[in-house]
Amino acid sequence: MLLIKNCNLIDMAGTFKQPRDLLIEGTKVKEIAEYIPEQEGWEIIDAEGRLVTPGIIDPHSHLGVSGTGNMEGNDTNEMTSPVTPSLRGIDAIDPSDPAFGAALRNGITTIVTGPGSANLIGGTFAAIKTVSGENPSLTIEECTLKAEAVMKMALGENPKFAYGKRNKQPATRMMSAAMLREQLMKAKDYRQKWNEYQKKVAAGEESEPFQYDLAMHSLMRVFDGMNCKIHCHHAVDAMTAVRIAEEFGLRYTLEHFSDCYLLIDEIKKHNCRVIIGPLFYGKNKLESHRKSLKSAGILEKNDVLFSVMTDCGVIPVEALLIQMALLIKNGLSWEGALRAITINAAKLNDIDDRVGSLEPGKDADVVIWNVEPFATLSEAGIVIIDGKVKYAKKEGEPETDYIGL
Repeated sequence: MLLIKNCNLIDMAGTFKQPRDLLIEGTKVKEIAEYIPEQEGWEIIDAEGRLVTPGIIDPHSHLGVSGTGNMEGNDTNEMTSPVTPSLRGIDAIDPSDPAFGAALRNGITTIVTGPGSANLIGGTFAAIKTVSGENPSLTIEECTLKAEAVMKMALGENPKFAYGKRNKQPATRMMSAAMLREQLMKAKDYRQKWNEYQKKVAAGEESEPFQYDLAMHSLMRVFDGMNCKIHCHHAVDAMTAVRIAEEFGLRYTLEHFSDCYLLIDEIKKHNCRVIIGPLFYGKNKLESHRKSLKSAGILEKNDVLFSVMTDCGVIPVEALLIQMALLIKNGLSWEGALRAITINAAKLNDIDDRVGSLEPGKDADVVIWNVEPFATLSEAGIVIIDGKVKYAKKEGEPETDYIGL
C-alpha cells in the first residue's frame, strides 16, 4: 500500500483543491478520503499541502515514432500508399526516445502516439505510459496502456502534398474524400462478410475459407465503435470529415482544427469532439493560418468536449504546460485547462476507464506538484505511474535536459 497524506487534491471527479488522503493498492487507486489512518508496513508520502492531480495526458503525439524530430529513426509516415489502415503505431514506438523522460519530468504520464498525416488512413495510435522516462531499457509492451486506441485519418494539404506532387492520387480535396469513402465502403462490406462467416463457423456449418484482408480487417473496426482521429486544419476539411463520418455512422474527433472557433455553431449542431493544437508555434501552413490562442476558451464557453495536443515532434512534449498557460491567458479557465489534458484527453481516446481522473479502481497515475502546472515556473515534484514513484525532483536539478526541437 502507498498512502499519500495531506493532498490539496483535484481528482477530476468532483473534488477541486480539497484536503484529502489518497490510498493506492498495487497499480490502482484504492480509496480517497479526508483522513485515512496509517498502517504498519505502508509506504507513506506526505504531500505537505501541495497540489495533487491525475497524471497529464498528451492526446495526440508522434513521440517515439518521429525519431525525436530527426530524419534518422523517423517512422512517422509510410508514404508508399495513401491508404494503410493495417499499420500500428506501436510497431514503431521507441521507448528509449529521450522525450519520454522529458514528458515524465513534466508530469505527463500518458502519451497517445502513432502515425502521421501523409496518408488518408494511416493506421492506429497507441496509448503509452511514460515509464520508460525512468528506465529506457523497458520494452514497449511494458509501457503500453492500450495498443490500438484509435484509427488515424487525414484530410487537407498533407495527403495532397505527399502524393499529388508525385502525380499520384490524391491530388485534390475531392479525390481525398472520394478515396476515403471508397475505403470505408469496402471495409463495411468486408465486415458484413466477416460477421456472416463467423456466424456460420459458430453454427458448425461448412464454409469456404474466409478471404482475409489485413487492411480491411483493421479498418472495419471503425464500424464497431473504434474512434476515428481525423486530421483537419481548415474549415473545408473539418466539414468534409463531419460529412463522411455522419454518412458512415462513425465515432470521430476533429484533430488540430485551426478554424474551430469560426465554426462553433456547426460544431454544436453536429456534436463534434475536438483536439486542437499545437498552437505554440508559427503559422507555417496556409491551411492553419487562422489558428488562435483564443480557440480553447471559445470551445469551453460553448460546452464543447475538447483537448489540446503537442503533436510532438512539431513542438516539444515539454511545451504542453506552457501552451496551456497561454490558452489560460487567452480566455480558457484554469480548471478547464486541467480538464482538457486529463479527463477530456482520456475520453477522446477511449482510455478514460483507466486514466484521466483519480477514482477507486482507476490507474494510480498521480502528480504531486511543487509549483502548480500552469504557473510560469511549473514544476512536478513527484510523479507516480501505476502506483510506483517514477520521478522525484531533486533539489538543484534542472527542469529538463532535453528540448525536442
